[in-house]
Amino acid sequence: MLMAVTDTPLSLRVAGSTSNLGPGFDCLGLCVSLFLDVSCELTHDAATRVERRGEPVEVSAEQDLLVLAFQRGRALAGAEPATARFLVDSEIPFGRGFGSSGAAVAAGLVLGVRSAGVDERVLGHRLLTAGLALEGHPDNVVASLRGGCTLGVPLASGGLEVLDIEVAPTIGWAVAWPATPLPTPVARRALPTHVSLEDAVENPRRLALLLEGLRRGAPHLLTEGVQDRLHERYRLPLIPGAAEALAAGRAAGAYAVTLSGAGSGLIALAPPHRVEAVVAALVSHLGPGATGRPVSCVPHGAARRDS
Repeated sequence: MLMAVTDTPLSLRVAGSTSNLGPGFDCLGLCVSLFLDVSCELTHDAATRVERRGEPVEVSAEQDLLVLAFQRGRALAGAEPATARFLVDSEIPFGRGFGSSGAAVAAGLVLGVRSAGVDERVLGHRLLTAGLALEGHPDNVVASLRGGCTLGVPLASGGLEVLDIEVAPTIGWAVAWPATPLPTPVARRALPTHVSLEDAVENPRRLALLLEGLRRGAPHLLTEGVQDRLHERYRLPLIPGAAEALAAGRAAGAYAVTLSGAGSGLIALAPPHRVEAVVAALVSHLGPGATGRPVSCVPHGAARRDS
């Protein structure tokens, strides 16, 4: 499916994502309504430029995931590298576990493909595997590309298997994050190199409950299923007030509250009528400058799929 090549700017809105959702470590992603807006115009300049909220920043392809992904998208479409001007406006907080880098990769890939005059549906699964190669883990970038809730598993053969997970519309969602980010490398270093057999066995059990709880919107399955033994306990001490916020969110009526990705943000699953109260409870424990809001599961990703 080809599109006419044009010099007019291309525009794209990409949703961010939360990953892990408790026990779905490095595989389970949920597309949430925090958005990255990007416009792109091919140029004849010597270098690509990225302007973020009116502040021009000159970047190299080696330094910016958006630009790297754009060039990778053009290569997938059979086009030569190109210079471009990007205008970026993002409400996805950086370093809070809401997939800012995954959304940038998704946006770059799709804009790169479209700038070459190709419809991304032609590339199908190749776009997802390209996103995995750039991001390093499938949960955030696959969710932003595909939409909804996804479970991505890299295969021993080198491929990627993606399952679309059904999410009941009766589940309400709330997010909150402190003023201070938690860089993913710091959060990764907090994890142990070995875990007990008991913990290794428990996480897949909980994931099975969580997936069914998401499908049915069953409160008890969500509460039990979101419990994690691989990462959350090691990362919570890095985020002042996070443990207290988790407890406060549950006390305010949430079915479950957990770290969003590696943190420092949190995400809660709750009855829709309790979401505002849960947001307030989370924010109250995350310190000065904390932010929170209701969000929804975004069903459509950056890469369009055949209906």
